[in-house]
Amino acid sequence: MAISRYKELNIIANDDSDYKKVFKSRYNKRSAIRHFETQTLEYPSISEIKNMNFANHVWKFGDRYYKLAHKYYGDSRYWWVIAWFNKKPTDQHLKTGDLVKVPVPLRDALGVYGL
Repeated sequence: MAISRYKELNIIANDDSDYKKVFKSRYNKRSAIRHFETQTLEYPSISEIKNMNFANHVWKFGDRYYKLAHKYYGDSRYWWVIAWFNKKPTDQHLKTGDLVKVPVPLRDALGVYGL
């Protein structure tokens, strides 16, 4: 079973007027929209990084984060761990030949993020 990034987040009622303007169709007659609060993940410290293990992967045509997560973690839902660690939020932020560091094993990577 996958560990959710949203495990310990509160659900909030958002009644912000600017949010209502942007998402007008979602409000209809509701006074607020309920959603998860914004999560903050701290990037690992230098000492934490020194204690981590990595698989190095050279990005090539056709690569996707979810494919790497499946290859190294056995679960494509953990693509975000690789993206977050490499500070490249989407596949489009990478180009052919870029080095992608995949923190392994998964439980250690999640532990660094407090999950």
